[in-house]
Amino acid sequence: MIQVSQDVPNNANNAPLDFSDPADVIIFIVLPVLFIILYFIWRNKKKKKP
Repeated sequence: MIQVSQDVPNNANNAPLDFSDPADVIIFIVLPVLFIILYFIWRNKKKKKP
């Protein structure tokens, strides 16, 4: 029998994402896209300033 530490992530406690849950959609889709858009806006404003 293999012992798995409680603090170490393993495949037994991973569940697939449930996209019917609004929190999962916001955390894994909306926020990353928002950060990417804001990064490009920030980069363009930084390039325009001398």
